[in-house]
Amino acid sequence: MALPQVKQTATEERLNALTLPEGGWSAVARADALARVRAMGLPNARDEYWKFTRPQTLVQAYVPNAPVFETDEAPVFKDVDRLKIVFVDGVFDADASDDLSAVENVSITRLAEGGDIHWASALYGTLEARGQDPVDRPLAALNTAFATDGVLVHATGVVSRPISFIYLQNSDASDAILHHCVKVDAGCEVTILESGPAAARYNTCLETDIADNATLHHVRTQGRDHDRRAATANFARLGKESTFKSFTLTANGVLTRNETVIELTGDDAVAHVAGACIGDGDFHHDDTVFVTHDAVNCESRQVFKKVLRNGATGVFQGKILVKEGAQKTDGYQISQSLLLDEDSQFLAKPELEIYADDVACSHGSTSGAIDDEGLFYLRSRGVPEGAATDLLTLAFLAEAVEEIEDETLAEEIGGLIETWLMRRRG
Repeated sequence: MALPQVKQTATEERLNALTLPEGGWSAVARADALARVRAMGLPNARDEYWKFTRPQTLVQAYVPNAPVFETDEAPVFKDVDRLKIVFVDGVFDADASDDLSAVENVSITRLAEGGDIHWASALYGTLEARGQDPVDRPLAALNTAFATDGVLVHATGVVSRPISFIYLQNSDASDAILHHCVKVDAGCEVTILESGPAAARYNTCLETDIADNATLHHVRTQGRDHDRRAATANFARLGKESTFKSFTLTANGVLTRNETVIELTGDDAVAHVAGACIGDGDFHHDDTVFVTHDAVNCESRQVFKKVLRNGATGVFQGKILVKEGAQKTDGYQISQSLLLDEDSQFLAKPELEIYADDVACSHGSTSGAIDDEGLFYLRSRGVPEGAATDLLTLAFLAEAVEEIEDETLAEEIGGLIETWLMRRRG
């Protein structure tokens, strides 16, 4: 079917503004991804999975300006013993990064290094392509085709230190497209951290292939900068008795769209994806999640909490698909918003599609104001209204933060939330 003229024109304008990297082991995957982009077209507001989020500034040919955000805050995860990999405006910064060979049981190389043979050729673009069915994800395909940098992480044992992707931004009109691949061998374990604004507009993709009995933890923060526009896509495939746990904290930003696509393909696999966001004013935050159960006795959890005020908008679109034969599935989904004024809004679209009869699946979505009884209780004991509101906000977000298994990382995230709430109040 031919694309509508408006969508085709917008797509070609965006593609013409980019340069397709040539040659190397990723060339075939890039060409396939480019064909997918042209066939489906870039998203517009008439697409079903974009009806709550207008994608214009994510797909237009030119990059919207976003002033460099100055802050005196300490870097995120600064007290965590980690291997730092730094990107500035979407380009790897070797001087600011640690030695990529400094940690045992893991091999790390750059996407931009090219070459004709690489283990990632079997992964790059593969999960993204699988994730296009049954829902088109054109920004992810665009990323596979045009990504200029990223890292390729192969865990061959238990990796003792987290691998930390740090995104910095020095230009007010940069356009970053980064693609990372993570392969976790059977019985191995690794933690991936992500932090920083990346660029004025950025599109990042993370493909993770988790083998039998392997574990991958993923913790991400999207910072306090107000003028960023971000599209992210995380694709994960889980083998037998494997574990994937991902958490994202977002505070402010003009537009953020986080997509997560998970396939549980091995029996007894566990996948948790969670998020907490704090939005104020001109803020639009969209979590779109698609979890497919295609094996027996698997567990998935989706836990998303959003705190919104001054006209901010939060979106959650979450689906659990249980395929035929995926018996004893345990699928849980909850999305909730705390609206601190009458101008903010939360738009939710929870879905279940089940083709097995021995399952326990549930979903729920609620919106509400601050608990008046709780607020009265705290104020009656001398807690100022602002501090009392923050305490109730922290309690509201706690269920999502508790999805972080590592206590040190969970405390770090809790501290970030407290700091941001105090700055907003001050």
